[in-house]
Amino acid sequence: MSSGYHSSRLVHDARRDVVWKALWHYHFRHQIRPDDTVLDLGCGYGEFINNVIARRRIGLDQWAGSADHLAPGVESVVAPVTDLGAIAEGSIDFAFASNLFEHIPQEAFARVLDQLRGKLAKGGTLNILQPNYRYAYAEYFDDYTHVAVYSHVSLADFLTANGFEVIDVRPRFLPLTVKSRLPVSPALIGLYLAMPFKPLGKQMLVRARLRD
Repeated sequence: MSSGYHSSRLVHDARRDVVWKALWHYHFRHQIRPDDTVLDLGCGYGEFINNVIARRRIGLDQWAGSADHLAPGVESVVAPVTDLGAIAEGSIDFAFASNLFEHIPQEAFARVLDQLRGKLAKGGTLNILQPNYRYAYAEYFDDYTHVAVYSHVSLADFLTANGFEVIDVRPRFLPLTVKSRLPVSPALIGLYLAMPFKPLGKQMLVRARLRD
């Protein structure tokens, strides 16, 4: 993303850090081991990777300003997500992308997946959080940089077609945005994640690994 995007559509919002601290505590810490290497694709302000506890943490983004927001100990790679040349082969245990693949053409997404096949360690996973068009269609194109459309069904199918095995699909993992009048509370986030039915859920979470 350009610097203009980060000064208009995606300005820094401290509430997002509250959300990601809670998501780490209630969800992601159960999937990431202390000795893992974690790669955050399109890390932006670093809200996810800064909260991760792991042996090695890498934040990749084409926005040079991203490096200024990464916590001490997080390695910064300034590059587009279609260029993973700086990542060692077979080194990544947990690859993560939040609100990323709707911003790039499908052929670019396929290139990312092709490169990730060589970067993931044995047993490594790709974890994708992004808007689910099936539930977020009304506001999906309010973001002028959205160029690709996925539902939880089409995203899972696309991963499968590109050599991945989908192991978990959560169609309504989170609400779409923190831009509302509702309070951002870690306890409420934990309660929401535990609910079996999520009426406000418009973001999906899809987890996949390399197909044998």
